[in-house]
Amino acid sequence: MTEKYGVMVCGHGSRSTAAIDEFAVVAKKLTQHFPDCPVEYGYLEFANPVIRVGLDKLRDAGATRILAVPGMLFAAAHAKNDIPSVLNTYQAESGVRVDYGRELGVDPKMIKAAGERVQQALDKANAKHGALPNHDVCLVVIGRGASDPDANSNVSKIARMLWEGFGFGWCEVGYSGVTFPLVEACLQHVVKLGYKRIIVFPYFLFTGILIDRIYGFANEVSQQHPNIQFENADYLNDHPLVIETFAERVREIIEGQNAMNCGMCKYRSQVLGFEHEVGAPQESHHHHVEGMGAAAPGSRVEDCPLCGSFCSGACRVIDTGHDHAHAHTHAHPHSHDHHHPPYPHADHPLGPKSVLKRKSASDQ
Repeated sequence: MTEKYGVMVCGHGSRSTAAIDEFAVVAKKLTQHFPDCPVEYGYLEFANPVIRVGLDKLRDAGATRILAVPGMLFAAAHAKNDIPSVLNTYQAESGVRVDYGRELGVDPKMIKAAGERVQQALDKANAKHGALPNHDVCLVVIGRGASDPDANSNVSKIARMLWEGFGFGWCEVGYSGVTFPLVEACLQHVVKLGYKRIIVFPYFLFTGILIDRIYGFANEVSQQHPNIQFENADYLNDHPLVIETFAERVREIIEGQNAMNCGMCKYRSQVLGFEHEVGAPQESHHHHVEGMGAAAPGSRVEDCPLCGSFCSGACRVIDTGHDHAHAHTHAHPHSHDHHHPPYPHADHPLGPKSVLKRKSASDQ
């Protein structure tokens, strides 16, 4: 019997309707690379359709083997635990074979796409203020931030590749949540370095409240330092090279080259500061909140002040005392218990708790 492939793109989900729309566009553009396969998408939470609905559509379209990829830049808890748990459960219950690919990761195509976004920002700055040598420019790369140091370190690698490729005078890395340094702390440090121009580049796939917050902090710090030229670069979105990288991740599954790089995974190796997480079970805490909290078209839903619109519940281990709209109480009737190990640097002065002290101008 000849296998019929179906392609599934698995996202986390967002309360931002614009982010959901952009994710859907990326998934649909994959059909250009797989014209003979049905392509669907779904989310863990905050949005519809949920992943199971997309899988059902592929099964109903006759797919006998589903090729699923995480719609994420780097592999942290969502890509390593939550999505695989959903896919494994579906495969066991439906009998349809589901194979899982790797995240976009550090890839030459992704670096080139990022470079084009940075170059566009440079061109805008040059048009507004006049040409300036790159060695007089500081690049600030802002990543999502995770409780997985391997994922966070990949943001730094992307930043280094851009720094060295463009020959910028300096480069700093910040994060929108969960780890450190947070955006404002990063920018307040950068303005002390003496560079005439600062390019702020969110290394994100899609828009959302976090993107708004990053630009808000950049604009706020810019107003405090009118002698420094700030330019906000666009995030990646549906750049053609991003779509090509997604397609490559799908093809890797067919070719048997879809293994993640587990050498620095905190669940398999004793990574400094995270030794207690080795061997943690692969499980998802999203199955009981699938589709919950999805925003109505055009609405704005207040997000978690710690994590933003892409909150996974991991921030609860930081003991900030706040609550989530999806009431993640762990009171669901299951025989197992979900455990989120504490992030070892939750009290870092430039890290997660500091974001609760104030909001950016965009949130006022």
